[in-house]
Amino acid sequence: MFSNLKSLLKYVAWIVIIPITLFALYTWASVNWVYSSGERAGYVQKFSLKGYVCKTWEGEIVLVSMPGTQAEKFLFTVKDDAIAKMVNDSLGKRVKLSYEEHKGIPSSCFGETAYFVKNISVLEK
Repeated sequence: MFSNLKSLLKYVAWIVIIPITLFALYTWASVNWVYSSGERAGYVQKFSLKGYVCKTWEGEIVLVSMPGTQAEKFLFTVKDDAIAKMVNDSLGKRVKLSYEEHKGIPSSCFGETAYFVKNISVLEK
């Protein structure tokens, strides 16, 4: 009887361990592999710390290409607190954001958007 119970527990353990390991590998890959990277310039319009359990810095930059055209919004996430402070200090100023896009992130605990800001610089007028 104990040998059957042991083999059943071993079987159940593998049934649980394999999906958890695969999910962990998928999460690691989606967070660490960059799908695309680029830069956007505009005015930081909104920036806040959001979330009930997982707090993330979420922001919005208004991209104005030509006067008189409708502005486009670019939503982004900031992981690093030092960069978050730089974004807060540049609210209302024209800035250039350097970002990386990560596809397939499985949870909003990493951020609400797929665009993660890596650097910010204030542009001169």
